Amino acid sequence: MNRRRFLGLGSAAVGAGALTAVAVPAAARMFRKGSPGRLLSSEVDLPEPFRLPLPVPPVLAPVRTEGTTDFYEITQQVAKLEILPGLRTDVWTYGGIFPGPTLSVRAGRRTAVLHRNQLPVPTTVHLHGGHTPADSDGYAIDLTLPAGATGSRGAGGMAGMPGMERYADDPADTPLGNTSNGERTYTYPGKQRAATLWYHDHRMGFTGLAIWSGLIGFHLIHDEEEDALPLPRGERDLPLMLVDRSFGEDGAFRYPTVDAERLVPGVRAGYMNGVLGDVILVNGAPWPRHPVDRARYRLRLLNASNARVYRLELDPQPPGGDALVQIGGDGGLLEAPRAHDVVDIAPAERFDLVVDFSRFEPGTSVRLMNRFGTGSAREVMRFDVSSRTVSDDSRVPERLSTIEWLDPADAVITRNFRFRLSKGDGWTINKRLYLPGRALARPTLGAVERWRFFSDLHHPVHVHLNQFQVLSRNGSDPGPYDAGWKDTVDLRSAEAVEVLVRFTDYPGTYMMHCHNLEHEDMAMMADFVVE
Repeated sequence: MNRRRFLGLGSAAVGAGALTAVAVPAAARMFRKGSPGRLLSSEVDLPEPFRLPLPVPPVLAPVRTEGTTDFYEITQQVAKLEILPGLRTDVWTYGGIFPGPTLSVRAGRRTAVLHRNQLPVPTTVHLHGGHTPADSDGYAIDLTLPAGATGSRGAGGMAGMPGMERYADDPADTPLGNTSNGERTYTYPGKQRAATLWYHDHRMGFTGLAIWSGLIGFHLIHDEEEDALPLPRGERDLPLMLVDRSFGEDGAFRYPTVDAERLVPGVRAGYMNGVLGDVILVNGAPWPRHPVDRARYRLRLLNASNARVYRLELDPQPPGGDALVQIGGDGGLLEAPRAHDVVDIAPAERFDLVVDFSRFEPGTSVRLMNRFGTGSAREVMRFDVSSRTVSDDSRVPERLSTIEWLDPADAVITRNFRFRLSKGDGWTINKRLYLPGRALARPTLGAVERWRFFSDLHHPVHVHLNQFQVLSRNGSDPGPYDAGWKDTVDLRSAEAVEVLVRFTDYPGTYMMHCHNLEHEDMAMMADFVVE
């Protein structure tokens, strides 16, 4: 929406101290449970599912290693890729592939990644879930311009973002952060435990478009604690990136941007609550299949979709159920495994699951279903269970890790953040549209704080810098998918969630935002400054 005025839409007021669910009458018409957003249909005949093999993104090798630092290089570039059979798609890529190459690194070692921008637009790279100094966190206006681009043209129309209208008359005054030309090195100290992270573009006003266009990749951290466990490894350790996309007649990605030149932020009015595609891609392939041994597999699931929420379930279920054994989440290993029949995964969340395919009869085809999906979005991929007998010395131990639990009594302050559709303004936090440099919180380095998130509609809330622990949901215990360390919490319609977070190591300006990318691009972000 280019004018940034959302008319005729109600939203619920949430009391400052209340921690119980509230009604959302008018806004509820925009949202079905598990399905925020609006479907954008493809203009081509969709391929039959389970025809293509599952690709696994290659692991990027460092260009050099010096002492305690590993150095990598990635070129951001447009590539023509065959995603749907027989069609070519222009994709914004990391390294010419979609998803981008996987970085597989060790905890305790510094990782330095040089990004070269050969795209037609500015970029900034955020390591999602990374414990990262502020100057390498991918702050939304810390841009890397295409070589030769300067000034507001290089900023790519950020003056058109809601809340930034005052810059439209004089685009030269559009605020820019720490801007570089052509390339930038991001440094990650590695002061965190093993976890499934991911990296993606984070440019203000354009994150939804950039991720939809292809700027995503895995970043896996490993450590000795995880290595000591008898979990599945090697080819039985599978990263699975789930996205939904729509395609035009020529194979191009369809996205309902207001500007064909992709220089003005925003989507057309009907898609303000999120964009849904009708093609489910796993690691960049539509509804792929993958052969599996009758053995345990570790599935590192990432929901990298703009707005789609998935309810994942195996079909058929193994005898006795509990098919999906969760061993980890956003921030790494849980203390102990949790068994699920289904897993709900919101945008940006990660779930590490172990599936024992020996529980299925030889030759069984096991579909991974999306119970929140309809039509072509109901199926995700298929696992084809081998008929041969194999050895498997992996197992899921009863104890996975030791987690330091934060004590609510140590919280020095309680802060309230209301994520809501504000009539006449747009997507806001505490009734404010995003403005770079305006901090909604100033936590002290080393302090524990209690943060309360309140919603009107569905908002997966992401906090940069530090993982957090979910303390309560609607005044009761955390939900079944809130265990362990988190960096994104699935805040559903009319919910209230409390988390505890401790800010460590790095002072500076960081971000909190909704990870429904259309909400984020329409100003549902906020700065906080660690002092």
